[in-house]
Amino acid sequence: MGILIDENTKVLIQGITGREARMVTKHMLDYGTEVKAGVTPGRGGQDVEGVPVYDTVRAALKEQEINLSLIYVPPAFVLDAVQESLDNGIKLLVVITENIPQKDVVKCLRLARDKDARIIGPNTVGLINPGAGVKLGAIGGDDPDRCFVPGTIGVISRSGGMTAETSWMAKRAGRGVSISIGIGGDPMIGSTPRDLLKLFARDDDTEAVIMFSEPGTHFEIEVAEYLEAGNFNKPLIVYVAGKFTEDMPAGTVFGHAGAIIEGEGSKPSAKMERLRQAGAKVVENYDEIIDYIKEI
Repeated sequence: MGILIDENTKVLIQGITGREARMVTKHMLDYGTEVKAGVTPGRGGQDVEGVPVYDTVRAALKEQEINLSLIYVPPAFVLDAVQESLDNGIKLLVVITENIPQKDVVKCLRLARDKDARIIGPNTVGLINPGAGVKLGAIGGDDPDRCFVPGTIGVISRSGGMTAETSWMAKRAGRGVSISIGIGGDPMIGSTPRDLLKLFARDDDTEAVIMFSEPGTHFEIEVAEYLEAGNFNKPLIVYVAGKFTEDMPAGTVFGHAGAIIEGEGSKPSAKMERLRQAGAKVVENYDEIIDYIKEI
């Protein structure tokens, strides 16, 4: 049920002994996620919340069944962590870390492409499938049921916090979510909205998708082109935040590293118009998301 993660997801956490990773591990286990192992070099033989820690990914895979790596290592070590997981056959990686050197991000994305693997992130809050009881990362905190309930609406969000709020809109509309995905706030990410819409298009458990967008990048233009090609036959509801930024000096960074208006096409108003012309249901006021969901 749902895309990317389901009841068969078995998780390895790289950097599990770090402060934030320890906290997130507990929250994930409490939610029902199968965290099978952790990796921190030099900490093999320890455990975190009962999860065994290994020195290497290879050592973990010898004893545990794993099909996803959640990466919580410091920025300077992300490239090595990604390469280690890919070299050991893991095909889905969720990179939580932010402030990774851009040249390392480029290398990570190229390595994943060469290995026919997928990266979510970097700089993502994570993703959650309420129906399967699986959450990855800090998404939902220690009380995910407040915003995330099982349903048929997919959520794609640039903003981590608004991943929860947008999913709450689906809950308030009486529908709930199939899966909610924080794609990451950086200009270069492993899975763009268009990439994920291709998966949602084939997912029988997703009836419609909500996309929360921000200033900067041309991801929404790619989505518009995808819609215009007739490749997505489900309702797509879009809210683009930050129209106020159009009155600010060009090149100003707003929040996320990727929220930089670099040209007319990356302005919120331009994105909204292009998506509207392509057939998306573009919301002017955030609360209208509920009304659009109820119309589906």
